Amino acid sequence: MEYVILIPSKMKVVKLCSDFKYGNDRKQRGDTVRNVVIAIDSFKGSLTTFQAGQAVKEAVNDIYPDAQVIVSPIADGGEGTVDAIISATNGEKVKVIVTNPLGKKIEATYGWIPDTQTAVMEMSQAAGITLIDGNQRNPMDTTTFGVGEMILDAIAKGCRKFVIGIGGSATNDGGVGMLQALGFGFLDKNGNQVPFGAKGLKELAVIQTENAVKELKECSFSVACDVKNVLCGEDGCSAIYGPQKGATPAMIADMDSWLKNYATLTKSVIPNADDNAPGTGAAGGMGFALLTFLGAKLESGIGLVIRETGLEKHIMDADLVVTGEGRLDGQSSMGKAPVGVATMAKKHHKPVIAFAGSVTEDAVEAHTYGVDAFFPIVRKPCNLDEAMYADNAYQNLRNTAYQVFRLIRTMRGYDE
Repeated sequence: MEYVILIPSKMKVVKLCSDFKYGNDRKQRGDTVRNVVIAIDSFKGSLTTFQAGQAVKEAVNDIYPDAQVIVSPIADGGEGTVDAIISATNGEKVKVIVTNPLGKKIEATYGWIPDTQTAVMEMSQAAGITLIDGNQRNPMDTTTFGVGEMILDAIAKGCRKFVIGIGGSATNDGGVGMLQALGFGFLDKNGNQVPFGAKGLKELAVIQTENAVKELKECSFSVACDVKNVLCGEDGCSAIYGPQKGATPAMIADMDSWLKNYATLTKSVIPNADDNAPGTGAAGGMGFALLTFLGAKLESGIGLVIRETGLEKHIMDADLVVTGEGRLDGQSSMGKAPVGVATMAKKHHKPVIAFAGSVTEDAVEAHTYGVDAFFPIVRKPCNLDEAMYADNAYQNLRNTAYQVFRLIRTMRGYDE
């Protein structure tokens, strides 16, 4: 007996004998996936980018034992950026004691790449909102001073190139705390440094640049920043992000007016300062400080990570690219890792599949940006805690990837 199967995409007729078995010849014809690149963002609260990549790699090698599989850790410029970049560049981690958002001493970690004298930092290590309890969140008091201390430590090690992610901040001080740590003067009418936090901007009368750390002139700063908000106004950092940092409506109005004064004073010492430039409102005005005082370049977080990890070079040689994240939705097209990876892959005409812990209806937007197909990994009814339990998530991802690659092998086997 023979079976006739129509494959609509190519309108082929494939004849299979009823006793057909998947033999060595079929396997050889189907075994055409030689190089797979896996660049999956973390499933936040569940799997790291490394764990997610390893789960898929195991599945690929079960189906294609001889395939070269490269796991390239990825992040979108926020949490996981340091780990992703240093793992791809033979970097190491450095620990340093810095000032936390409330002025207390804590241990922070940043990445160090000796070969290129590059420091990779996440602002949240020193000024992150997760460093303080919810009932203590108040942007009037929180400072970015610790970020400046991390930069100083890296400069002392010989660093002259910085890659910094500025997501997840607890601050709204315009980056003034960081600049104070680097030797800039932000003085009140009596010539004293203004106090920490947004409240310090209320006292700001004079800005001095002459005592800034001299090595800063030799440094370059690349900043992962997908936020386009300006410094002040209805789209400014105080109005848009202040509430999640503990600001009341009255605080927001005050902070916005103080930041405007800060911008005006800045223009008196740096004439080309532009508080309306996109991204100046990122991280409570940290974008303005980095751009204006340190000459930083603000760029897409995923684009920066792709460049620094050398992912494009791997993609160029790939037969297939795998990406994903914990939740794939309409927001994924707005600077998230899967779309960034897919866009790069399409530049080199590579097929892309994605895996996610969950997907929403509007996740289909990802197709527009180069994700050819995506697959949710939850395999049976369960609650959120069960789905996010690391062991469950790992096995769900591995098992789903296994089935997807079985399908790829099967279809390639018929593709003769």
